[in-house]
Amino acid sequence: MKKITAVIIFILIFSGFSAGIYFKENILKFLDYAGSQINIGINDFQKTEIGSLITKAQKEIFTPYPLNIGGANKEVVLLKSKIIEETNLQRKNNGLPELKENTALEESALAKANDMFKNQYFEHTSPEGISSGDLVQSFGYEYIVTGENLILGNFKNEAELVESWMNSPGHRENILNSRYTDIGISVVQGNYEGHSVWISVQEFGFPLSVCDEPDSGFKNQIDGKKTNLDQLGLSIDQKKAQIEAAYKNTAYYSQMINDYNLMVQDYNNLAEMLKEMVLQYNNQVNTFNGCVKGQ
Repeated sequence: MKKITAVIIFILIFSGFSAGIYFKENILKFLDYAGSQINIGINDFQKTEIGSLITKAQKEIFTPYPLNIGGANKEVVLLKSKIIEETNLQRKNNGLPELKENTALEESALAKANDMFKNQYFEHTSPEGISSGDLVQSFGYEYIVTGENLILGNFKNEAELVESWMNSPGHRENILNSRYTDIGISVVQGNYEGHSVWISVQEFGFPLSVCDEPDSGFKNQIDGKKTNLDQLGLSIDQKKAQIEAAYKNTAYYSQMINDYNLMVQDYNNLAEMLKEMVLQYNNQVNTFNGCVKGQ
């Protein structure tokens, strides 16, 4: 059974921020006006990790190799409703809940069957490069997990068609996948390579809407505060350079120390806030990933 993994990165990325936040400790102000002498102590930057970067869970696509069983035309009419019944019967017999019919998946399945007849191919990916995952998304089905079963041939009834899938390990695994909640079916008769045959398509899915995604607006707030923090850090560095170059026996020098201390305090407060926001966002991602994995 071929498993295609499409990775979507939904990650907390800060340009130049992969190593964490640099916290500045409050510098200490030591003023001794006796003898008009002022001494200053400036602590160095201290690096503090604010949490690991979290990756949004992967989407999964299951596409077992298409099943071509051939056979002579049996002059029967096959119904998608009966194929859904037979599919859900197999799930029930294996202790699994029935799948719900989904309009977007049904439209996808019908489009797939018609396209294969029109363009004379029998593959999960079309000649234009459209995969089964691309197809269901184009009909508005955003998925966490999706799968596609294809079968081509002639069958005496719908039960035989589904039984053919069940006799194939990859297709059986798709039908009995416990993650799926939705299904769409098509069954179309047409001419394929000069023969009258039926093509049936099963589209399975577990929709993205089931799981609460991390708040993109909250992530934007984090990015904005990180920019502010970087800018404040540059200002502190500039102020420190001014202090080191200034005369120490002036009132202006004392004011520069006060300004520096206030900037450092603002930096530390903002850094602590940002660290807490990152923690909250990562918790959202962890919750989403747990839902995706069925935990």
